[in-house]
Amino acid sequence: MLVILALLLAGGFLTSLIFALRRGQFDDLETPAQRMLFEDPTASKKEDKK
Repeated sequence: MLVILALLLAGGFLTSLIFALRRGQFDDLETPAQRMLFEDPTASKKEDKK
């Protein structure tokens, strides 16, 4: 029973990985990590309105 459960769980993870790959989840790995280093232009506009 545990073998069947483990295979189902592994199949679910494999399915979600393939789904994420096809939707382009892993296309750009560098930009999100560098985005926090730059100032957000919408944040400065909000501060100016205050």
